[in-house]
Amino acid sequence: MRERGDAARYARELFEVTWRHGEADAVATELETLVDASRAYASQVRPLFHPLVPKAKKLQTIRHFSQALGLSRPTAVILEALAQHYRLDLLGEVSRSFRERLNHKKGIVLARVTTAVPLSPEQTDALARRLTEVTGREVTLSTRIDPSIIGGVVTEVDSTVYDGSVTRQLARMRQKLVENV
Repeated sequence: MRERGDAARYARELFEVTWRHGEADAVATELETLVDASRAYASQVRPLFHPLVPKAKKLQTIRHFSQALGLSRPTAVILEALAQHYRLDLLGEVSRSFRERLNHKKGIVLARVTTAVPLSPEQTDALARRLTEVTGREVTLSTRIDPSIIGGVVTEVDSTVYDGSVTRQLARMRQKLVENV
């Protein structure tokens, strides 16, 4: 749990600086790209996360990497700070916390949508518009496929879950049948 608090502190400080300078959107994108790349190339970046690799070597690698990718100064600084304090393992959590702060500041809410089959772009747009109407805030959808729900849609917005899955409807029918017996 301490890690989450540390990551939130890094994200908060980075957010305050980048929001004031109009760089928050770009930094959020860079952080997310770095997290994706660290997962995709895990074996190549693993030494950066190892505690026995000397700090100076990590910093040199990060500086070279930041320059080569053209990362913004705030993103490079946070990477160096994480390396300096042996906390590069927090990068994913810092990125997530940073994005949450940015979305909150901009009035954007994340909706997690689960369907049995992929939604078409038109369906996704219609669902996002409807959720925007319901919540009164701009909605960004995160979708995932789960065939076990059989059909329908399960949507989670903040801590509210709207379960319109066929599985849930069948469970309700089963419960009513049991109650009537």
